[in-house]
Amino acid sequence: MNLKKIYFLFLSFLLAAGVLAGCGSSNDAKDEKGGKQGTEQTQPGFPVTVTDASGEKIKINKKPETIVSLIPSNTEIVFALGLGEKIVGRSEFDNYPEEVLDIESIGDQNFNVEKIISLNPDLVLGEASHINFSAEGLQQLKDAGITVVLIPGASSFAQVYENIEMIGKITGAEDKAEEVINDMKDRIAKVKEKATEVKEKKSVIFEVFPEPTISLAGEKTFMGEIASIINAELVNADLEDAWPQVNPEYVIEKNPDVIITTYGFFTEDPVAKVSSRPGFQDITAVKEKQIFDVNNDLVTRPGPRLAEGVEEVAKFVYPEIFND
Repeated sequence: MNLKKIYFLFLSFLLAAGVLAGCGSSNDAKDEKGGKQGTEQTQPGFPVTVTDASGEKIKINKKPETIVSLIPSNTEIVFALGLGEKIVGRSEFDNYPEEVLDIESIGDQNFNVEKIISLNPDLVLGEASHINFSAEGLQQLKDAGITVVLIPGASSFAQVYENIEMIGKITGAEDKAEEVINDMKDRIAKVKEKATEVKEKKSVIFEVFPEPTISLAGEKTFMGEIASIINAELVNADLEDAWPQVNPEYVIEKNPDVIITTYGFFTEDPVAKVSSRPGFQDITAVKEKQIFDVNNDLVTRPGPRLAEGVEEVAKFVYPEIFND
């Protein structure tokens, strides 16, 4: 597969993960409706009403017993809430937890409407990017009487917490959602506290796609926030784009202490790939062998495992502090 095609697929993946998602234009709020649950007997804590990423007000009358998730982050959140057994359909991109692979796939961003309808879910969980990519399919699901809720795209930890809270509310797992959020906050707070031991900040760069188009993570991404949490300097903070594209000379000039790549899932030995670039032999990260590949999902997917991503990156950048 050529690099251009891989890059397209990678950007599509980020969209599916919610990292680059845009909410699109909001629709006028429609009448509150609960899909096929509208005539069901109510339960404690229900009905609940939420305004989703499309701007639509959605009323859910009873706790959903069957769920189709259209995006990996939502799937991970549902599992973290202890409701994994309720998922009857998942996206082609889903890969965590392992048992998710045993669940029926409904396709990728262009999901299979007929397959979803045949699964007869109480709830379909989509995401803001589906407004732009799958509007027709979403409408077909609604026309079939299925409740569809689009979770807002997230590019900050605060937005992830809000999304976990929202999914907890519509699935009747608000207490568990609060527990998941508090666990994430506690883990991140511990890293932040330990990072105060840093006596000399290291400069770091997150490379999310290799040459010929070197793409970096900017300040307005989870990785940018992670750099701040661990008390490191993001060397490309001078670039406003969330995902700036740079040439090798830019990286050489910035001379980062640490280079973290996120594309080991589709590139063989990314560390060697970066180290062998012409002109990179004098970069501190190369000379000191401070190039690491982190699991892409831990630092780009807007879900509970972001806390693990913070811990992982902290160990790479400051092993003397975080590996004890």
